[in-house]
Formats: sequence, C-alpha cells, structure tokens
Amino acid sequence: MKRVKTVIIALQLLVAANAVGGGIYGLAGAKNVPTEWLEGSPFASYTVPSLFLLCVIGGGMLVATAAWLLRRRIAPWISLGMGVVLMSWIVAQLAIIGAVSWMQPASFAAGLLIAALAVYALRRPAEAPAAEAA
Repeated sequence: MKRVKTVIIALQLLVAANAVGGGIYGLAGAKNVPTEWLEGSPFASYTVPSLFLLCVIGGGMLVATAAWLLRRRIAPWISLGMGVVLMSWIVAQLAIIGAVSWMQPASFAAGLLIAALAVYALRRPAEAPAAEAA
C-alpha cells in the first residue's frame, strides 16, 4: 500500500505543479496560445479556464496530497474525485479546442491512473492489527 500512496502523491504533485504553472501562464495572457482556439466556446479569453486550472485542478490536487500526507481516511476519495475531475477537464478541453498538445493525453492518463490507484486503495482491506501474544 505504501507504493500506491507514493505513486498517487507523486502524480498529484506533478499534476498540481503543471496546473498551477499553466493557470498562472494563462492568467498572465497565455502568450503563444491562439485565442482562435476559444471560438465557439463560452469563453472570450483564457481567464476563466486558467482560474479553473489553477484553483480546481492545482488546488484540488494539493488538497488530495495533503490528505494522504496527513493520513486522512478520506484521502482515497479525494484522489478519486480529482482523477475524475482531471479526466473531465481534458474531455471538455478536447471538445472545445480539439487535440493541440501531447499534454492532453498525458494529463488524461495521469487522471486515470490517480483514479484507478484510489479505487485500489479503497478496495484494499484495512490492515488487521497484529494478534496479541497470549
């Protein structure tokens, strides 16, 4: 179980760093990212998607990581939810702007792996305490 926890934490930190960086980049104007990609979408600029990326994806992954580090029972549930949120974000992004970067399938795969490992952690029976000597 320790390896599962380590992999989940590492993936979540990687996704969080990417989301925070991407969110800040988007809020700073998203240089070299065509605004034409937003045509036909509900967004006139990258501000709202950048805030979502920064706060929901980045912040959520950090909260999920903190829950694991603090050994909270809810940690696998938060990770499962964040894996689903990340995959949904990528599906929505593909629907709005199409496939434009290798980061889209990589991020989807990270979300899928986080969710799958969280399900594994939830299904794993709790460690039984050692039997006391008679």
